[in-house]
Parts: sequence; structure tokens; C-alpha cells
Amino acid sequence: MWASIASLAPVARAHVGLAGRGRVPRGSRLRPPAALALVGAGSCLLARSFVGGSLGVSTGTGRGSRLPALALVGAGSCLLARSFVGGSLGVSTGMGQGSCLLALALVGAGSCLLARSFVGGALGVSAGTGRGARVARAVFGGPPAGRDTPIPDAPAPDATHFLTGNPMYPPWPAGMEVAMFGMGCFWCSENLYMAKEGIYSSQVGYAGGENDNPSYSDVCTGRSGHNEVVRIVYDPKVITYGDLLKVFWERHDPTTKNQQGGDRGTQYRSGIYYYTEAQKQLAEATRDKYQSELEATKAAGGRKISTEIVPAPTFFYAEGYHQQYDAKPGSRRYCGLSPTGATLPA
Repeated sequence: MWASIASLAPVARAHVGLAGRGRVPRGSRLRPPAALALVGAGSCLLARSFVGGSLGVSTGTGRGSRLPALALVGAGSCLLARSFVGGSLGVSTGMGQGSCLLALALVGAGSCLLARSFVGGALGVSAGTGRGARVARAVFGGPPAGRDTPIPDAPAPDATHFLTGNPMYPPWPAGMEVAMFGMGCFWCSENLYMAKEGIYSSQVGYAGGENDNPSYSDVCTGRSGHNEVVRIVYDPKVITYGDLLKVFWERHDPTTKNQQGGDRGTQYRSGIYYYTEAQKQLAEATRDKYQSELEATKAAGGRKISTEIVPAPTFFYAEGYHQQYDAKPGSRRYCGLSPTGATLPA
């Protein structure tokens, strides 16, 4: 670590006078392109030393890693302040460009390590979820921390469906199957399915994100990575998975990535989350059919389908007031879905 910093010193000294002399030999002053090269090379070297994890190198993110980072940031900041404003403090510094470059390198390296230790999750590194980490995420913009237990406002374990009166939690009766879709606002998507014959139960929630048990406010930050989804428990003898897919394709716009109408964000992305290989194959087959129909009819302005078709991730229940929202008295009449107008061929 320290060797990496030290290696910059002779380079800076040779080119821009690190020793602090106000003058350097004619011809040795660093030209702008060379200065950029020096800063770039130093940044790469320091980044590899301090945040190597993103380059495939294992690097710690605990308190022990943060302490040298704080030392680096402090030392670099003092050096910068001394070189820039030392005169106004009555201190004779004589520190030139070389000192500034090294100071900037110190600040940059320490800042990278600090950011990695506080918000490592955003860099693909496991980070803590304690108070310090939550504060750091709030400051640096990392993903919400999530929680170890269900959100307090989730439906109670004995909750029943507002329309069917059936349970909201498994186990489901023998013979029932499960489907999960993301197609914009989950109030709207659940409303398309929950009253259909053959639907045993439906729930809205969050899936496909970075952490467990997110709240609505977590998801609305756009940083948790979750999608608003509807999970459907259905009787395949009455309504088939193909019937559910027909509603999916025809009742929203699968070509507008991370958007349905005025609703924008990753939580409004189009997604089919399959539980079986048969569901995956039918989802892909109907996607291809619907894409051909969009091209033939010029619907959706010629855009390509952006729907993600992936294995069903863990489903986390949304707050109770979101469940079967459109069926409840006093609900706000709202639907942000924007169908293309094309139909799925048989």
C-alpha cells in the first residue's frame, strides 16, 4: 500500500519539483498531457492497491481498512491545505505542483477505500447493515439496508384475500400453481388477475432486489433493485398459465424498459418470473410470438420487448394497504399501465 504511494514521489519530483523548490530545470516542467498520464497512472495504481476487490483482488472492508483510509484522507487533505493556503496561515511551505499531485492521490485513495468500506454493497462487496453503514449509505447513496424480519406493515400471517377470502400465505391447496409477474404498478397488475375465475389468491410484493424485506419507501428510492410484482395462485384446471401470459402481454407495454406510462423507475420494469421449466419455455415462446405481432402491426413504435424472463426470486410481501388495493372501498382509481394495442396470436 505505502509502496504504491512512495512510487509516485520520485516521478512527481522529477517532473514537477516535489521538493518544493519554486523553480525546476528548463524543459522538465510537466506538460498537460504528461500530467494527465501521471495522474491517471497513479490513480490506477492506487485504486488497485486500495479497492482491488473490484478488480478481482480480495480487499477487507472492516474497521481496520477504514483506519488507514482515514489516515490517508487526513494526510492528503492537510498536505493540500498546506500547499494551497499555507501562506495565509503564516507557514512557509514552498510546496509546488508535485505536492499537490501526491496530496490528490492520497485523498483519492483514501476516499475510495472509505467508500468501499461504507457502501461496498454497491460495488459487489458484502457490507455491514449496522447504524454506521446505514448512515453512510444515506450520505453516499447506496442501496437501502433491508431488514432481517418482515416489514411491520406486511399482512398478518392469518390474513385472507379481500375478494376470494382464501389465505394470503402458503401452504396452498394441492393442485394449485403459482405465477409471478412484474408489469408496472402492482395495484394495476393485481387488478387484472384477482377477480378472474380460477384465481385462488393473489398478493403484491417486491422481488429481484439487493436485500431482504424491503419497504415501499425502500423500493421507491430506486436503489434497492426490487420490482413491484404480483404473485398469483391459480387452479390450472380452470385457468392456464397461457391464459395468464396473454393478459400479461396484452395489458401492459413490455417494450418500455423501467417504465409504464407515467410510472418510471426500475421497480416498474417488465418481468416474468418462472417457477418451472415449462413456465420458462411458454414465456419465451409467447414473447417471440408477441414480438412478431408488434413488428407486423407496427405497434409500440417498432421497439423491442425488454421483458426479463428469469427464475422466480424471493417474494417479499408489500404493505397490507397495497394488497387488493383496487377492490377496496375508497381506493384511488388509478392505472398506469400502457398497453400497445397488439394481441397475442393463438
